[in-house]
Amino acid sequence: MNIKKLIFSVALFVVVILFTSWSQSKNPRMNLLNEAILPKPVSVTASGSSFELKANTKIFVDGESVALLKAGHYLANLIKPATGFDIEVTSTSKKSNSNSIYLSISKLEPEFGNEGYKLKITGKNVSIIANSPEGIFRGIQTFRQILPKEIEATTKQKKSWFIASGEIQDYPQYEYRGAMLDVARHFFNAEDVKKYIDMLAAYKFNALHLHLSDDQGWRIEIKSWPNLTVHGGSTQVGGGKGGFYTQEKYKEIVEYAQERYITIIPEIDMPGHTNAALASYPELNSSGEAPELYTGIKVGFSSLDTNKDITYQFISDVIKELAEMTPGPYIHIGGDESHVTSLEDYIPFINKVQDIVLANGKKVIGWDEIAHADLKTNTIVQFWARIENAQKGVDKKAQIILSPANKTYLDMKYDSITKLGLKWAGYVDVDSAYVWNPSTFISGISKKDILGIESPLWTETVTNIEELEFMVFPRIIGHAEIGWTPDSLRDWNDFKVRLKKHSERLKIKGINYYTSDLIFKVAPETKN
Repeated sequence: MNIKKLIFSVALFVVVILFTSWSQSKNPRMNLLNEAILPKPVSVTASGSSFELKANTKIFVDGESVALLKAGHYLANLIKPATGFDIEVTSTSKKSNSNSIYLSISKLEPEFGNEGYKLKITGKNVSIIANSPEGIFRGIQTFRQILPKEIEATTKQKKSWFIASGEIQDYPQYEYRGAMLDVARHFFNAEDVKKYIDMLAAYKFNALHLHLSDDQGWRIEIKSWPNLTVHGGSTQVGGGKGGFYTQEKYKEIVEYAQERYITIIPEIDMPGHTNAALASYPELNSSGEAPELYTGIKVGFSSLDTNKDITYQFISDVIKELAEMTPGPYIHIGGDESHVTSLEDYIPFINKVQDIVLANGKKVIGWDEIAHADLKTNTIVQFWARIENAQKGVDKKAQIILSPANKTYLDMKYDSITKLGLKWAGYVDVDSAYVWNPSTFISGISKKDILGIESPLWTETVTNIEELEFMVFPRIIGHAEIGWTPDSLRDWNDFKVRLKKHSERLKIKGINYYTSDLIFKVAPETKN
């Protein structure tokens, strides 16, 4: 009888083992190291199994944080179109053991900061842990990229949703990772700006600098100076109808960006690039006469009168209204290409404008020419053209945002046959945009001096969102990696392989990206 019991026990044990093995084998073996994650994380460890996202998977949010709950719903809404899954989001203090995605704020090591995260995938569940909801949001973008590419579809896909298991630990190397959109040369409506914000959020950008005024148009409503938009916002390059954001619409853009942990940085360019303002209020002009509205693309011909009291009243009013609408810490004052403003007028002007911005509780950013002035504490110099200006800024204890035109300007042509764009800074193909190191780019400027990098898109030749996508993608993905990924982990040959694979997602998203031969050209077959 004991033998029978023994045989039965052994048989039962074998059945359990086989059943367990069978149940585990339902999930395919997958290698997390094979995923094309952009920007590349700090570390990826694969464990060789997989997790299946299902209709009854739940998202659990640790605690009662409103921001964390929003992140959970953001993730659920991200998943829903392609899967059809209406995933439940629940606050809880207990981690579920199976079939769940768990979002939690926990004290991670200092290097993780506000934006770092740990993403862990097992056969049973997924967890994203960070020091803040911002870090959770960045982790969600990585989780999105390890889901099958079809997750980017806007309609329900018939497929299983397996993801490779393992652990990702990740955090950015630079605090500031921005993009700039010029809405002055050609106007982009709020819905297009929101679409761009979503594109940027997917690659962990955290700032969008809006160039709101220039010779060709004034794009933000200022209630104390209404003719700025009524007249100054009525045209654009080429003579189109232009447009502007009401204060309500601007606030809507700011809030949309905030929900995606992107800071909006408004720019009012001065004292040059001001023809639209001068045409709207001739008292700001030295002659007192209003110039004609301008629809060309030349630069450097306009200037506010830097010696008139009315000029500083105008600037005070504009900055006050803008600061009240802008929760972020920065206001950009331009300061570039003021060719008809003498340096002896330019320096005191920039000094006064810095004081106005500071009086409204904001920090100043300006193009690298502002380094000629007496830079205030916390003023940031944005390098774009003259290395000596950036060096001068560092000598004056300013931090630097790097936007070298020959590396980051997204309005530069890819090559000689690119139909859109300009070429005064040279051609910038995908490799050129990627193969450079901010911390060694300028002699005398090291990593400690650099706040981060920014990718500007000037829109002299860019008129709509499809053209924007073509000029931005895929170059800006390389910039995202430069800003986020440690220099030691960046490699062009590795990047282009990941980018080619990732392009399938761009295609599904419907993004009109440039198919550079450097990435997408099939190598000719070699003969034996």
